[in-house]
Amino acid sequence: MNRGRRNLKQAASEQDFTLEECQSIAQVVSLRGSNQIEIMDAKGENSLALFPAKFRESMWIRRGSFVVIDHTGKEKAQESGSKVTSIVCKVLFFEQVRLLQKSPEWPEIFKDTKPIPADKSSPIEQHEDDGEIDSSDDDDDGMPPLEANTNRLRPFGVQCTAETDSGSDSDS
Repeated sequence: MNRGRRNLKQAASEQDFTLEECQSIAQVVSLRGSNQIEIMDAKGENSLALFPAKFRESMWIRRGSFVVIDHTGKEKAQESGSKVTSIVCKVLFFEQVRLLQKSPEWPEIFKDTKPIPADKSSPIEQHEDDGEIDSSDDDDDGMPPLEANTNRLRPFGVQCTAETDSGSDSDS
């Protein structure tokens, strides 16, 4: 394993860290492609951030994830007309987000958002039921039963009785 990747994974697994003065927590709004993501910062403003190549194939983010961004050159980038205003420094995992939510460093705008657990594979929000438990033992989840496929020309078990010309005559 490459030493840089090993150090990157080790740094990502640290549970406690402190934010520097030029860093802040942001939430991923959408993925734009070519290492650019749209984020919402603690002020509620949307902007573009650069997802560095060192995170490629080792860190995965999706919509709703939290990241630590470095916005040292934000004013300079806005003056020059650049759309990318910050750089992602760290990807926050589920356990890190839970710990940070209890700390005073967590922005007020993100207080009511729940972190996405690592075992959830779909980005679609799952709504909780009102305490109702489905007591049916069916595996079909309310789907109608399967019907026979009527697109087949022959049903199973019926052999074709037409003669075929295979060209294997041995009478000559």
